[in-house]
Amino acid sequence: MFFHVQRMLNEITPDEPDPAAANALQEVLGGQFGEMRTMFQYLFQSFNFRGPTAKPFRDLLYGVGTEEIGHVELIASTIAQLVDGSPRYQGKKTDPIDQPGAGGATPLDLALDHSNIHHYLVGAQGALPVDAQGDPWTGKYVYDSGNLPLNLLYNLMLESTGRLQKCRLYEMTDNKTARSTLSYLIVRDQAHENAYAKALEALGVKWNKLLPIPKTNAERFPEVAKLVEQGLQSKQYTFSLDQLNEAGKVFQGASPSNDGTTLSTEQAPEGVPFPGIAVERPEEFGPGLDPELLALVQATAEMEIAEAGQPIWGPANGNGSGDGKGVLGKIKDAITP
Repeated sequence: MFFHVQRMLNEITPDEPDPAAANALQEVLGGQFGEMRTMFQYLFQSFNFRGPTAKPFRDLLYGVGTEEIGHVELIASTIAQLVDGSPRYQGKKTDPIDQPGAGGATPLDLALDHSNIHHYLVGAQGALPVDAQGDPWTGKYVYDSGNLPLNLLYNLMLESTGRLQKCRLYEMTDNKTARSTLSYLIVRDQAHENAYAKALEALGVKWNKLLPIPKTNAERFPEVAKLVEQGLQSKQYTFSLDQLNEAGKVFQGASPSNDGTTLSTEQAPEGVPFPGIAVERPEEFGPGLDPELLALVQATAEMEIAEAGQPIWGPANGNGSGDGKGVLGKIKDAITP
């Protein structure tokens, strides 16, 4: 089973909206070598794993695959931030829908020639499960041969190629929002390269003679250099609450990157505060909850929450402590301007 912690893996640096950069990032989200592919590939290799004696290798795959879920979340949130509010629509919720935005601009005219129009037509200024060309992500990308050395070798190639693409994307934009996420993923891709390289070494495979990792020299990017100094490229997370994960039996010793660091495992990254939910976009007909919808939420919650003995509008717990608002009270506060 999996748990979701409402913290982001890495801080997304604020900057101006940039729909073109958002579309470029779609490649590392839904492209052939993107994070949706790595997420599903490693998890399916974990689900289908055979051989109890090789459990440390399965646990390593599970840890990397689970982290990739967070990478998908991070990139999707970054894309949404790059698209959100573009062009600078500065109207009010009470304005007519077709009222011009700042400077007399048509609210969504930028969608026609500066980005992927589906970010606006289909996604309402959010990420999509497609690549930079707009082609849908497909499960045909996922590779699972059932053979451990083959899977590990393929995974190493996948991480190397994905890292190479992210370095190229870094050079395509100076947008701080895009670069903050790309830099983090470049370093974590190196950590995953180390994970699969070390696993291959444990199996006696001379991977560095067969498949040299591309020398991207990504450390010349200042954001990347800062993360490398923290040793982020030499940590692997288990995401194991029961401490039964055995990936540390594989991910240990000197780093295959030959950078003088030692590999180590941790339960999970500390993360940064979750940025919150995006504001309503009336020009996208995405207003959030109106009073009628709130009434429906209330009716449903009263049936479900009451059965669990939780307060609907009253005190937060039975002894009268808390904020006194209950579940729906907090929902109402959250959506009331």
